[in-house]
Amino acid sequence: MKITIAQLYPRDMNLYGDWGNTLVLKKRLERRGFDVEIIDHNPGDSTDFSKIDIFVGGGGQDSGQTIIQNDLLARADELRQLAKDGVPMLMICGMYQLFGRFFRTLKGEEIVGANILPIETIAGDERMIGNIVIKSQEFGDIVGYENHSGQTFLDKTTKPLGQVIKGAGNNMTDANEGVRYNNIIATYLHGPILPKNPQIADFLIGEALERRGVSADSGLEKIDDTLANKAREIALKLSR
Repeated sequence: MKITIAQLYPRDMNLYGDWGNTLVLKKRLERRGFDVEIIDHNPGDSTDFSKIDIFVGGGGQDSGQTIIQNDLLARADELRQLAKDGVPMLMICGMYQLFGRFFRTLKGEEIVGANILPIETIAGDERMIGNIVIKSQEFGDIVGYENHSGQTFLDKTTKPLGQVIKGAGNNMTDANEGVRYNNIIATYLHGPILPKNPQIADFLIGEALERRGVSADSGLEKIDDTLANKAREIALKLSR
């Protein structure tokens, strides 16, 4: 079986090593015997989103968000329906912001988002940067590195990815980090996030397999994560 992964706008939204997330998904699938196709979708491409098993998006500057905005809005209805249908998606930093209603810059300009996630982001004048640890009821401790000035606020009924143990998270007020919505994981955690948090990678893979009629229990053979776990142990001990 071939699993297809789409990277959304990697030309403009891949500044913080987020390609590593795609690489982890690819390698964990291949080690379990699956063929993997990676498709890059950039502005103007006619990618058939209905053929995609997992979507991945990364971080970028305000200028990159502006470049991709028109294409994202043109494909927003498709992405919104796929999200409702349970297609797994991992959206990091800038793409996390643009999956919401809008991102408001320091100048007061609004970059309209795809309105897939019930969130809004407002630029701040202080960067939230450093090692971060959050606790998730679903995934346990999640480790990573944040670097953003945008402050994201969730609707009251929206579920965060986790609660901040160390770091800033979505904003400087509520101790929430990220969003869990359908099978979307959206977060500010770079690093990239998946190498040190294989439980999240396997969640995305498992949901993709379930949609293809393969039970995650049978399709997700155990992988030796000794090195990943050692990296996690180190990351948990790092100072902010």
